[in-house]
Amino acid sequence: MKIKGNYTLSTTPEIFWQMVMDPDVLEKVTPGIKELKALSPDNYEALSEVKVGPVRGNFKGNLSIKDKVEQEGCTLVIDQKSKMGNVIAEIVMTLAPEGEGQTKVEYTGEAKMSGTLASMGQRIMSGVVSTLSKQFFKSMEAEIAARKA
Repeated sequence: MKIKGNYTLSTTPEIFWQMVMDPDVLEKVTPGIKELKALSPDNYEALSEVKVGPVRGNFKGNLSIKDKVEQEGCTLVIDQKSKMGNVIAEIVMTLAPEGEGQTKVEYTGEAKMSGTLASMGQRIMSGVVSTLSKQFFKSMEAEIAARKA
């Protein structure tokens, strides 16, 4: 399944980069993440619970950050397993300054699913991915606003 989108945040690439590289911030703003535990630099064990429409499940696996270019982008590698199926995704995220104090984030990638998740079909899962992406960026905006206050 292809993953693609963009979002403009009210902060600089430098601040957004610092926030994305901070596991405490990622744990707080990523939908469904219950715990993000560092295994090594840029490699985390992730425990999550996802509840979006027909998709409900507890997942356990890894989140890795690779191909880092400070303030420009990176690749997120997600490998999650659950009773309802497994997800392996690689998402390339690029950052670009836009306007005064804003950052445009573009993301593209692909997710491979197995089990019940795969049987739900791309249309349903695309909707779930879209909803989770929007929740992530709205939570990130709230975190940015809280830091400015």
